[in-house]
Amino acid sequence: MEYKYNFDKMTQRRGTSSLKWDDCDGAKYPLWVADMDFETAPAIKKAIEERTSHGIFGYNIIPDEWYESYISWWDRRHNFKMEKDWLVFCTGVVPAISSTVRKLTSPGDNVVILTPVYNIFFNSIINNGCNVCEVPLIYNKSLLEGDNLSIKDSDLVSRDIYKIDYENLEEALSDEKTKLLIFCNPHNPVGRIWSKEELAKVGDLCAKHGVTVLSDEIHCDLTAPDKEYIPFATASETCKNISITAIAPTKTFNIAGMQTAAVSIPNPELRKKIWRALNTDEVAEPNSFAVPVTIAAFNEGEDWLNELRNYIFENKQLVEVFTKKHPSLKLIPSEATYLLWIDVSGTGISGAELEKKLKSETGVYLTAGGEYGRSGENFLRMNIACPKKRLEEALALMDTVL
Repeated sequence: MEYKYNFDKMTQRRGTSSLKWDDCDGAKYPLWVADMDFETAPAIKKAIEERTSHGIFGYNIIPDEWYESYISWWDRRHNFKMEKDWLVFCTGVVPAISSTVRKLTSPGDNVVILTPVYNIFFNSIINNGCNVCEVPLIYNKSLLEGDNLSIKDSDLVSRDIYKIDYENLEEALSDEKTKLLIFCNPHNPVGRIWSKEELAKVGDLCAKHGVTVLSDEIHCDLTAPDKEYIPFATASETCKNISITAIAPTKTFNIAGMQTAAVSIPNPELRKKIWRALNTDEVAEPNSFAVPVTIAAFNEGEDWLNELRNYIFENKQLVEVFTKKHPSLKLIPSEATYLLWIDVSGTGISGAELEKKLKSETGVYLTAGGEYGRSGENFLRMNIACPKKRLEEALALMDTVL
């Protein structure tokens, strides 16, 4: 398709203090950490320029326009009618996770995660003296056999390839030391969009055992073009009352360095606790750019995002064609995120060994799946949010090794 926005632009990022490009041991094709190689939406760049031109960068408050931009976006995009009082500013989803762990648990308590899952969840739990309680997702690898599956079938296929193990989940939740479930919706790295029924069942089990849910929904806008996610808090009244939802424009619009996010908490008692936690940890005050970039993203970035989702989907199809040429690789059909989860067990070596081999021999840097839990050891995670030319070059180099 033809694009209004130039996602093919090969912007030079090396030498800009970029974590992705300047902290990758010189890898020529860093397809690892989850940020995009696309310039952000023009409306956001304009908002930054206008704020910069003022020339004064003192302390900042949260204006009504910030709340209104979140409320309007989640209402029209995700059918989630939030109220102003539910929203609390924070500098990022990860700070919100760590503050929540500190506030709702004590050292020695259990925090449940459904693995494989975003590796920083582990850090937030361990760094606060709590126990990581892994509940592996059920992986039905047999559904990946044959060449008939397509990424376009993701709504039919991925929901059967990775499922929640409710029996083991309830066992973990029933432990009196378990205080919190950190949930990923949509799920990074397996690309699942959880159904309303799945979310409601998780909520019922957590409520039954007095466990709070922190739902990380930072990837929620990066679904396939014809897919929509369901916010955890909308799945049922129970889910609404026991949950904290972490949201942000940062992953969607590639502005993570702006340090801007929010938590939405309908339950007033729970909200009071988390408000106190965020303020105690001093992660509840915006820098001079956090508010204007958010307002610009949610009020003026919709057209850009719609095109981005199509471009990412086309990149996923490129990787699908590549993996079908290599029977040793099995690509998990992806409904959301720009991160692909690839089963490499057919190569005869682990994900960590293949990551090292690809990086040293080709300069292509993917992430070893073991970073996301024990059940990910035979996988690689690939970030495909880059210009097609860069992705095609990386795949051609991988081809020489595979």
